[in-house]
Amino acid sequence: MKVSGFTFVRNAIRYNYPVVESIMSILPVCDEFIVAVGNSDDGTRELVASIGDPKIRIIDTVWDDSLRQGGQVLAQETDKAFDAISPDSTWAFYIQADEVVHEKFLPEIRAAMEKRAGDQFVEGFAFDYTHFWGSYQYTGDSRQWYRREVRIIRNDKQIRSWRDAQGFRKNGRKLKVARVNASVYHYGWVKPPELQQAKQQSFNRYWHSDNWIDKKIPKTDTYDYSGMNFLVPFKGTHPHVMAGRIASQNWSFNPSAAANRFSIKQAILHFIEKKTGWRIGEYRNYNILK
Repeated sequence: MKVSGFTFVRNAIRYNYPVVESIMSILPVCDEFIVAVGNSDDGTRELVASIGDPKIRIIDTVWDDSLRQGGQVLAQETDKAFDAISPDSTWAFYIQADEVVHEKFLPEIRAAMEKRAGDQFVEGFAFDYTHFWGSYQYTGDSRQWYRREVRIIRNDKQIRSWRDAQGFRKNGRKLKVARVNASVYHYGWVKPPELQQAKQQSFNRYWHSDNWIDKKIPKTDTYDYSGMNFLVPFKGTHPHVMAGRIASQNWSFNPSAAANRFSIKQAILHFIEKKTGWRIGEYRNYNILK
C-alpha cells in the first residue's frame, strides 16, 4: 500500500495559514506529499520548501483569478495536486492548508487504509471535524458547522474535487466511504482579527462579485468574531505541531453571552442531535457504508 498526501496553497504567510503544520501533521503516514503552490508574492513557496522533507514535491501553479463563482478555483487547484500524485499510490490523503490532524489519530488512520486497501467498494474515508473559532480555546458546537467530510480518496482520476473543494465526487455522484475514528482540526477561523478580515476581503473574490463584496464585507481593519451562535471551551489537546503557533497567539478573544444562545428552533434541533446523534436535514456530500 502506498499513500500520497496532497494539498494546495497560495499566500499562506500573508493570510496566516498553518500550512507547514498541516503538511507535517499527516506526513508520517504518507510515502510522498504533493503541494500545489499557487502564484504567491509572500514567500509561500520558500516556506513549504523549508520543511526539507524528501517526501515533499512542490508543483507550481497559477490560479485562474477570473473564476469568481462558487469557489471553483479551489477545486481546480485541488485537482492539479491530485493529478500529480504517483500512479502507483493506493490512497490519496487530502488536507487543506488550515486543517491539522492530531498525531494520536495516525495509527487508526493507517490501520483503516491498510484494512480497506483491497476493497474497491470503499472509495474513501470520512473524518469527523473539530472547528475552532476566534482562538485555540473555543470550538463551534452548532449546526452552522459541518460534522464530517471526506479527506482520503482512492487514487482514481475519475474522482474530482467538488464545488469549492468541499469534498469529492466520482463522475458527479457521491463517493461510497467508510468512517475513520479520527478528527480533522480546522483552524481556518483562528487568526489575528486583522488578518482574518484581510482574508475575508480577498478570499470572497472566488465566490462573489466586487459589488457583493462592497455590500457584504464590512470596511473595517479587524474581523468581528462575535457572530457565532454557540461556542464551547476546548478541553482536549492540540496536535504537537501546533504548539509554537498556539504559544504565539497575540490577541485576546472573549465570546459574548450572545454566542451561547440559541433560538427555540435551534435549541430543539441541538437537543435532538445531542441525544440521538441525528442531525435533522444534514447535507452530506458522501454516502457512508454500513
